[in-house]
Amino acid sequence: MAATFTPFRRRPVRAINRVGAALDARGHTVDLSANTLRRRAEKTTGLTWSADAQTDEALDVLCASIIDEARLSTFGALVIRARMHGILTTRLRVAELIRAHPEITDLPITPPIVIAGLQRSGTTMLHRLIGADPQMRSVGSWEVVHVLPRTHEKPGKPTVRIAQTTLAEWSLRYLNPQFFAIHAVEADGPEEDVLLQEYSLLSQVPEAMLTVPSYADWLAGQDMHGSYAYLKTLLQVLAFQNPRPRWVLKTPAHLEHLDTLLDVFPDALIVQTHRDPLRTTASFSSMLAHGHSMFSDHVDAEAVARHWLRRNGDMVDRALDVRAARPDVFLDVRYDDLIDDPMSQVERIYAAAGFGLTDSTRSRMEEHRAGHAQNAHGVHRYTLEEFGLTEAEVSAVYARYRAAFDL
Repeated sequence: MAATFTPFRRRPVRAINRVGAALDARGHTVDLSANTLRRRAEKTTGLTWSADAQTDEALDVLCASIIDEARLSTFGALVIRARMHGILTTRLRVAELIRAHPEITDLPITPPIVIAGLQRSGTTMLHRLIGADPQMRSVGSWEVVHVLPRTHEKPGKPTVRIAQTTLAEWSLRYLNPQFFAIHAVEADGPEEDVLLQEYSLLSQVPEAMLTVPSYADWLAGQDMHGSYAYLKTLLQVLAFQNPRPRWVLKTPAHLEHLDTLLDVFPDALIVQTHRDPLRTTASFSSMLAHGHSMFSDHVDAEAVARHWLRRNGDMVDRALDVRAARPDVFLDVRYDDLIDDPMSQVERIYAAAGFGLTDSTRSRMEEHRAGHAQNAHGVHRYTLEEFGLTEAEVSAVYARYRAAFDL
């Protein structure tokens, strides 16, 4: 029997939700309809909304799913409206920037190292370690939130954007310390590029944050080339602001679409991390439940855990299919080996990518490692039973994957 999940709530958030519930009862709701969001983005930017058919459909489906299924609290609705507004205004401004500077789309994003492993398998640790190399270009947390420079920002001086993201980091730590302890966000550190894919409106991000089954079902049937093409566009926009010779990308979501990723980034080296899902599923389920709780007072933690158990099982199976066709582009890193001797794993990755690892770079990585101890923000332990799952169920879903890598 699964334990009841109780969302963590600060008093100010509870107060906002109480007032919002009273207003909702009188018909005063936060408008999250697609057309309203389009018009607000146009008004803010002074630009006319324009998107391809798939992107427009994605926005329509996502907004309808949020309204009908997500059961947002008032606080959650306000945050999601702000998030969606940021996505749409950024899309409009990126299009305007590229019209002014078409050479951006010629900037090379090759050959990237792409870290793709299941959640809680060491992807974040490895990403941040490699990101400490001054020759490597990763996507910064502050860049994910603020893709474009602010008005009057001096080139190479994104101080305000970083400060704004730092404030958001502190807010997350205050609002949901349990989530932060599981996955610490660092405003000036590397972040998952799936958060850039969110700007395409074709990504796993909404279903990782909210209960949006209609959108998830729709997304499962989509050609994701548009998502990866837009990811490349945004990486070029970031490179236009701050170029470096090499890229390192990272997100577990890539496991689902490695074939598409390799179409868009044909020279990529896929670094797949591995850890027994029996050791990680409970922790990831808890992270998801705490994440959902920031936006809704009605979190069915067991349903969320089961949805992502199936989702992850499909992802690793699809990755195995791509590996069978393209074994030459993969390098495997086991979690225990990474924890025991991270620098030896970095050496393997750099050798496979054809990159040199200088003493200076090694020192920077060691310095980063020393300043980022594991569990620095607290230790939280969970069991499968808390989410209504059993070891037998998890083993069955991951049977092919566990057998392939002797996990």
